[in-house]
Amino acid sequence: MDPRLIVALDLPDAEAARALVLRLGDACGFYKVGLGMLGGGGLGLARELRQAGHRVFLDLKLFDIGATVEAAVRGLASVAPDLLTVQGDPQVVRAAARGAAGTGTRVLAVTVLTSWDRGDLDDAMIREGEAGAVALERARRALAAGADGVVCSPWEAAAVRALPEAAGRLIVTPGVRPEGAERGDQKRVATPGAAVRAGADHVVVGRPVWRAADPRAAALAILAALP
Repeated sequence: MDPRLIVALDLPDAEAARALVLRLGDACGFYKVGLGMLGGGGLGLARELRQAGHRVFLDLKLFDIGATVEAAVRGLASVAPDLLTVQGDPQVVRAAARGAAGTGTRVLAVTVLTSWDRGDLDDAMIREGEAGAVALERARRALAAGADGVVCSPWEAAAVRALPEAAGRLIVTPGVRPEGAERGDQKRVATPGAAVRAGADHVVVGRPVWRAADPRAAALAILAALP
């Protein structure tokens, strides 16, 4: 199974996610469990996936004071996610790195959400500059603070990969859509192949897989398009 594809289990509950995993079979071995699944048994599902030999990307985008983030990351050791997201603020990243020390979990820093553009940054009172420029600077600072990698859109992947701080670090790109797929709420998108060519180690795809009439065929088509 090609680990570059991460299928996002953004489904109503763990039962629906388990059914999708069964349908995908050996077409995918890496799954994302995010905030939307927490109330529907997400952490238990993540444990099950790990016990079944799958890799798990726990996408919680943690943000709080340092002591709380550190404790939260340390507490998630029982889930043993391969990847765990926190917001890309340096103090948050440093705290998460302390919490993950000695575990197999790699901390990823979220830069700018793929559903955001300059208008959303204005609403959030975030500094001037295009979304890509803000994402690049947040990536640089997060990596310097000790992140094992970053989450950014495919549009920024090449620029992030070129950073000296990015050597040996992971780049994970959501906002990935196969050719002809609907964008939905995503604004900074690219095809899976374009994202990998730009420097992404992993592409995260959700709706184009689980909304497909044949999710397994959809996943295999995505893998076939990767360089």
